[in-house]
Amino acid sequence: MIQKMATTYRKSLQGRTELKHEITKMDCFILRNRLKHYMQTDPHVNTRGTYFIRSVYFDNFDNKVLTEKKEGYLDRDKFRVRLYDYNMSLLHLEKKSKRNNLTYKQKCLITASEYEKLRHGDINWMEFDSRSLLRELYIQMSLYQLKPITVVDYEREVFIYPHGNVRVTFDSNIKTSFRNNDLLNPKLPMVETDTDAVILEVKYDHYLPDIIKQLLQLGDRLKGTYSKYQICRMYG
Repeated sequence: MIQKMATTYRKSLQGRTELKHEITKMDCFILRNRLKHYMQTDPHVNTRGTYFIRSVYFDNFDNKVLTEKKEGYLDRDKFRVRLYDYNMSLLHLEKKSKRNNLTYKQKCLITASEYEKLRHGDINWMEFDSRSLLRELYIQMSLYQLKPITVVDYEREVFIYPHGNVRVTFDSNIKTSFRNNDLLNPKLPMVETDTDAVILEVKYDHYLPDIIKQLLQLGDRLKGTYSKYQICRMYG
């Protein structure tokens, strides 16, 4: 029964295409100056035009999630808890899934005390919680011994285009806590992974408009399978 529940996937969710490229800060500067004339900026950014994201990713001692990512599994799931701009009172548990090259995402709110309980192994309360995503995480933690492993910090800049529901994001200043999962600690020691690396992500629903394709051209840059979690786990 638990195995069946663990593999159940809600087909009603709408999948999106997500393309990733690792670029340099100079590349980012060039693309930003193109996109700003055609795309809207995210209205929730700070005075620097970005917002801060901190996530803790779940994995186990066998590196199940990391291995599935590195080996390019077509069907895989990744759980994380995320906060924005150091707002410790607003936490989201998220499940990001890949199904045949489409990306699906589910999320629900959790409290700081709930995160602290699950990171210390107190998970029995999750089994019958009213939030289905917490119940699903309970199954995964019970079956595969998933637990929060690594904190990842970065700055995100976002551009939006309504046709095709396009979001272009630049993630920079990517930092890792290695294997420290103290997500809510504002003084958590973090190490920058690559000072010149920027992860470009292009997300859209059914199609990517030609104008956006043209604006994003950078010559010989290739689509990759870059993951900030993978970068941070493999750093050093």
